[in-house]
Amino acid sequence: MNKTLFIFALFFTSICFSQSVRFDGFIQDEQKNPLEMANIMAVNNTTKAMDSYGITNDKGKFQLTLKPNTSYTVKVSYLGMKSKEIAVSTKTENIAQNIVMDGAGIELEGVEIVREMPVSIKGDTIVYNADSFKSGTEKKLEDVLKKLPGVEVNADGEIEVEGKKVSKLMVEGKDFFDGDTKLGVKNIPADAIDKVQVLRNYNEISQLKGLENDQENVAMNIKLKEGKKNFWFGDVTAGTGVAELDSRYIINPKLFYYSPKYSINLITNFNNIGELPLTAQDYFKFTGGFKNMMKKGGSSFNVSSNDLGISVLRNNRAKEIETKFGATNFSYSPAKTWTISGFGILSTSKTDLETKSQTTILDSGDQQKRDELTHQKNNLGLFKLSSTYKPNDKFQFDYDILTKLSKQQEDTDLLRESVVNNVADAESIFTNKKQDPTSVNQNLSLYYTQSAKNIFAFEMQHLYQDENPFYNANLRTQPFDLAGYTVGQNRNDLNQDRFVKTNKLDAKLDYYYMITPKSNINITLGNTYSYQNFNSHIFQILDNGDRNDLETPENNNDVNYNFDDVFLGFHYKILTGKFTFTPGVSVHSYAMKNTQLGTDYSQNFVKVLPDFFALYQIKKSETLTYNFSLTNDFTDINQLAAGYVLSDYSSLFHGNRFLENATSQVHSLRYFKYNMFNFENIFANATYTKKVDAIKTQADFEGINQSSVPYNSNLADETFSGMGTYGRSFLKNYKASATASLNWSKFNNIQNDKLATTESFVQNYTIRASTNYKNLPNIEFGYNLLVNKYSGSTFYTDKPFARLDYYFLDSFSFVSEYEFYHYYNGNKTVDNEYDFLSASLIYQKKNSKWEYKVSATNLLNTKYLNDDSFSQFSTRVSQYTVQPRYIIFSMKYNL
Repeated sequence: MNKTLFIFALFFTSICFSQSVRFDGFIQDEQKNPLEMANIMAVNNTTKAMDSYGITNDKGKFQLTLKPNTSYTVKVSYLGMKSKEIAVSTKTENIAQNIVMDGAGIELEGVEIVREMPVSIKGDTIVYNADSFKSGTEKKLEDVLKKLPGVEVNADGEIEVEGKKVSKLMVEGKDFFDGDTKLGVKNIPADAIDKVQVLRNYNEISQLKGLENDQENVAMNIKLKEGKKNFWFGDVTAGTGVAELDSRYIINPKLFYYSPKYSINLITNFNNIGELPLTAQDYFKFTGGFKNMMKKGGSSFNVSSNDLGISVLRNNRAKEIETKFGATNFSYSPAKTWTISGFGILSTSKTDLETKSQTTILDSGDQQKRDELTHQKNNLGLFKLSSTYKPNDKFQFDYDILTKLSKQQEDTDLLRESVVNNVADAESIFTNKKQDPTSVNQNLSLYYTQSAKNIFAFEMQHLYQDENPFYNANLRTQPFDLAGYTVGQNRNDLNQDRFVKTNKLDAKLDYYYMITPKSNINITLGNTYSYQNFNSHIFQILDNGDRNDLETPENNNDVNYNFDDVFLGFHYKILTGKFTFTPGVSVHSYAMKNTQLGTDYSQNFVKVLPDFFALYQIKKSETLTYNFSLTNDFTDINQLAAGYVLSDYSSLFHGNRFLENATSQVHSLRYFKYNMFNFENIFANATYTKKVDAIKTQADFEGINQSSVPYNSNLADETFSGMGTYGRSFLKNYKASATASLNWSKFNNIQNDKLATTESFVQNYTIRASTNYKNLPNIEFGYNLLVNKYSGSTFYTDKPFARLDYYFLDSFSFVSEYEFYHYYNGNKTVDNEYDFLSASLIYQKKNSKWEYKVSATNLLNTKYLNDDSFSQFSTRVSQYTVQPRYIIFSMKYNL
């Protein structure tokens, strides 16, 4: 493995330092003033290809890398000035030359040459010409984005630009499934993409642009090639293959249509090869484009999910995965002033999981080993309808409704081996989890510009959520001493029904007054009101099949909870020189009441919460940002219900109706620099959070069985996280980056009546480099180190990785990816090595609509992977079985 990476590195280094000629200098106007962000390109007079391009920095400096002994036409353009062409003939020596642009000219000429540039900047928009970065092996949007300077796509399908996550993805200005990036990067065909536009400082409400601090908001718009507009395009893929014991298949039709008036997207996927267009985790975090409208309010009241802790996939891998997926998205404009859009997503998956794990209790050192076989069925549905009415620039009316439906079931057969006080015991346990949650989220927004100085915004959002999780555990030993429980059974069959209903309404009215073009005030009147009901019941099934209802109050819940927050906020924003300041304050009146066990408990108080934002605009593309906020954090009904709740067969929880809110102070500092001169990207941030009166857990362990209750801790919890990235594209065809992230946390809990302070320190380091040639093999290689340190236990994962892609003979594409894992702990009692290799060969004649592909996954037939986790009371190390090697032959027809 190390020899292979060394060869890749040697090859990469030799290419980077191959002979070339540097052509540099300064671009100036007639008064010798530097022209920042002027475009310059060198066109090879023999091949007519663009061999190099660049954009000037703030001093007007440019730099091109050219071939020796070659004649070039160098084209220079700057918006608002006459374009210029000069002849340059290289030898073997570097060339230095200043270029003076001639006065104001026809702007269209400048625009025309800008469009030929691989990268150009126009205000807050960066435009990438996709064809300039394609090598021929790209099949999806994801493949194109990974080759753009300053753009990254992570394993979850999230796009990051300049260190910021892209919050909205559009195609031809229309939301793609409400801006969900994962569905976009995995499905939009690469050959349909003309331009990729990155929209910085993005605000989808034009009336509010500039009034708020939008520096963290980034959107992306995909411009299609002319041949893809007003025509259906897409592809249909079908394939079959073999694994060790069974057959494999994939059917994946995708159709798209875009015109100025309407658009339609249709994506389907049926397979048993582990492709998951949307996982259960994606489903539950899918917001459907709904904004965090109370982000300036100073209060945090989030409705938690009663998801029973259904097992999740590791890296989208499992022992077996079978998926049926269908999704459609549309946008229609009956008039220029009105747009209707929406989507529907249906997904069904069957998943088999096999896991071996070892959990160690931090206080006692007692251990639990588990061998688990789990079968899951997930049926998920998402539906949204949206309407935007904008008759003029002064008024906009939006309405959205998002519905989530799901049906999930998980059955687990496990063998537990416990070691308590050095005494070993083993037993088989069967568990069953079911849930059919439903949620409906509605949003109504009105924006009105009365005059240039007076702007109003009204937003209202309602959430209805209905959850009904059921849990069953069948085991030999009696886990807990519950009142009314019938002891002496051969098997202990323990069950719990839960029913949770939530109605939550958020509403706020914002008034903006422009004092000067560089300053404004914002007054906010808002309200959050929530009503929740929590009902649960524990019962036992006896050996003879009879049902034993545990009717005592501690085994049941019937709780109502009201939360009401009325607040008035004031913010003042001012731009002075290179600085932007936005101090703010909000005054809150809180009222809370929970009703259970025949009594009411109420809390009422008033709190003043300040916040502050500062931005130092060092240069056009270099900023330093500071944020401070003081936030009141409130729990929802789940931690207030005083009756017992079965979290697991070995974990029993009951709430505390007297819980109070916690207060969090958050300080964050962010530095960003993006240099278009050499495509250098530097990003760093640091965030410190201190939470006072945090809601913590008092846990009592009887062996490996845990009983816990929440309480307000007098000791503060602290977290510090930091991240830094340095990336650069150079010599036209090379891209390299280095990333480091740190996360330190200190928690205070009570474990077995003793105060326990636990710390975790997670470090993640990655370096990578890649090439991007048109006619040569392209490689990417890198190294990732993950260090997880949990209160005395340290786990390491070394992961070198490499990728090779090559487009050759104008018809063939070869792509291969390799990952090597070395997983071990500090004292080497755990020490495993495993790797994954995949490869595909594609044949498609030029201009042919047919594509033929042979692909192989997990070629080395690796059986499992490793991971670890930390729960503040215990550490867990697991071994996770993955799908075996399989080979697929597929055909694709491109429309």
